Amino acid sequence: MYLTSEKKLELFKKHGKTEKNTGSAESQIALFTYRINHLTQHLKSNKKDFSTQLALLKLVGKRRRLLDYLKERDIQRYRDIISKLNLRK
Repeated sequence: MYLTSEKKLELFKKHGKTEKNTGSAESQIALFTYRINHLTQHLKSNKKDFSTQLALLKLVGKRRRLLDYLKERDIQRYRDIISKLNLRK
């Protein structure tokens, strides 16, 4: 499996400030970004995998909604997560 529990803990610790902070917007955005990058690589070699393509589109939408929420609530946290994850916009 591409996403082990150790990798999740590492992502949460890096972006959610602690390992236990799994529900913060930053940690969720980091997790979604990791999964999006993995699915994008998968789709480059498997162009006709439409179920993965649908899952990718749903993840991108979830991440976009979380980013919009964060932008509305706290613009500084939004700017920090955008710069840390190298996201456009």
